[in-house]
Amino acid sequence: MKPYPQWASELRRKYLRGEVFEFILHNNVHDQILYDGAFFLISDFLAQVLLKENKAFILHYNLTTGITLLKGSPKDLDFGTDHSVNAVGVSSRERQQLYRKKLAEAERPEQAFPLIERILFHNNGVAVLIDFAEMIAPAGEVNFLSEQDRASVISLQRWSMHPDLERKDNVIILITEQLSELSRKLLDNPKISAIEVPLPDREERKRLITFLDSDLEARSLEHFTDLSAGLKTTQIRVILRPHPVEDEEDRARLSFIRKLLKGTPDAEKRARMFAERTRGMSEEEIRFLLAPHGAPPSAAEEEDAERHEEIVNLFLKRKEELLEQECFGLVQFIRPDHGFEAVGGLPEVKRRLMRVAEHIKAGRKNRVPMGILFTGPMGTGKTFVAEAFAKASGLTTVKFKNFRSKWVGATEGNLERILSVVKAIGQVIIIIDEVDRAFGTSAGEGDGGTSSRVIARLKEFMSDTSNRGNVLFILMTNRPDKLDLDIKRAGRIDLKIPFFYAETPEGVEEVLLALIRRYGLKSSLEFPRDRETVSRRLIGYSNADLEAILISANNRIFDEGQETITAEALSEALADYLPSRDLKMLEYMELLAVFESSSRRLLPHKYANMSAAELQARLEFLSGTVR
Repeated sequence: MKPYPQWASELRRKYLRGEVFEFILHNNVHDQILYDGAFFLISDFLAQVLLKENKAFILHYNLTTGITLLKGSPKDLDFGTDHSVNAVGVSSRERQQLYRKKLAEAERPEQAFPLIERILFHNNGVAVLIDFAEMIAPAGEVNFLSEQDRASVISLQRWSMHPDLERKDNVIILITEQLSELSRKLLDNPKISAIEVPLPDREERKRLITFLDSDLEARSLEHFTDLSAGLKTTQIRVILRPHPVEDEEDRARLSFIRKLLKGTPDAEKRARMFAERTRGMSEEEIRFLLAPHGAPPSAAEEEDAERHEEIVNLFLKRKEELLEQECFGLVQFIRPDHGFEAVGGLPEVKRRLMRVAEHIKAGRKNRVPMGILFTGPMGTGKTFVAEAFAKASGLTTVKFKNFRSKWVGATEGNLERILSVVKAIGQVIIIIDEVDRAFGTSAGEGDGGTSSRVIARLKEFMSDTSNRGNVLFILMTNRPDKLDLDIKRAGRIDLKIPFFYAETPEGVEEVLLALIRRYGLKSSLEFPRDRETVSRRLIGYSNADLEAILISANNRIFDEGQETITAEALSEALADYLPSRDLKMLEYMELLAVFESSSRRLLPHKYANMSAAELQARLEFLSGTVR
């Protein structure tokens, strides 16, 4: 017998030991399961594989299809004292028809649950599979549940603790994607065991990819196995076994790809493969994937590497699209195009983050912080530096979007969905911008406790030591005072980095030159020659302000038919620029960042030499004027 998936083995073990006979399967329950060369939905796997040999009757129930008998005959079921079926003088054939009619008509829980209960209490060896259990016994305050919802919860509770059902060797399995959407009473019941069905692990993904494409060379197999972390079985099948080219749009795409690959080895085979796997992409996206430099490479020594890279790029793009859909658009994958070479100034910040990136690449997980806090006024480059760090570390990077919902339980469910995907991806950086708004101390006002539950779950996940070196949070805010204190403690946030506006001409110059390099601008600026007319006048401006002034100067010279930014053009753009700034608020944000900093070495000169008492006095003075 082939080994079962781990979750199935756990269910079987707990049942055979007599620990419980009612279970909740959750998380990746709408995926397919590859077992013994065939794909199964979870209910089919339970009925046709796990429970097939030791259960006489297997019933499947959900709200739309009602009760379906997956194993056993209706004529062999004992309905107890249901006299309408066991009536005297009714033939065996008529009785079977009546049973089938009764089973077919039981769609609503008020019809189905009494019937399921009679079957459970009057028959041995019965398995009941209840799909989409959250629709039958939903989460929520008891007072707001319908009468039938409450009755369903009571029935499921009572069945789990009834000794007669245990003696009859019966089992009840509830199937739901999110535990947070299921009644809390069921989750807290010690006689009901919740078992997570996880996303495929590495070995499962490797077996699946081998099954789908047995011709893959060893290097590609190992690479795709790693790249597919976080994907469901169905999603991996979509990428590796897409539908063949069949309609007019598909044929047009195939023709376009043939032109791109013309003259390269195996052009026709590769064109058909890419035509199948790029469905839904624009011609520009396809061109970027297959010929980012204008034409596909043809040098013999580069063939294998380039062809491998083509497929890897396509695989990554499809993976990101599928996972963003899986998370309902609540996360965004970030693929930075710049590293620390594009970051101007901040030498100590870059040094510390480069050290973390080196630990990540070297696999020294115990030296990687659990989380990093970026704090400081707006426009200081926090997001840009976070993306540069992601590039330097080489990790998959996702950004959390707003996953709050007005529906009961949906916010918690959204977070659980995101965290389960994140956990399965493997090594990943999670960026949460404006974290004070998402998880701040005032975020939960009037939401019935949703925010406190979400924050508690996030804190639990962030402090899970098994995530060290695998899941790295980068939280960004300009108001760290509004963050829950416990979320900032060591063990969740181990490195706190403050960001400030440039306070010296040299600092301004580094930012300006980095911006010029980033945008590929032509410039005649020379420092220190132009220091007095340009950089010294820009002290105290944010990085965003410097960028806006530089772009304005570039537009000015373009309108004049010139291509090179001069000190005069930059000076004129500065004179015309009106920054939107509240100086007291900006100083307040800087002082908040000072008090969060992990080290005085990260502070600019004007703050590094102030005593703690002086800093505190200034912060207290400002706090009364900026709230």
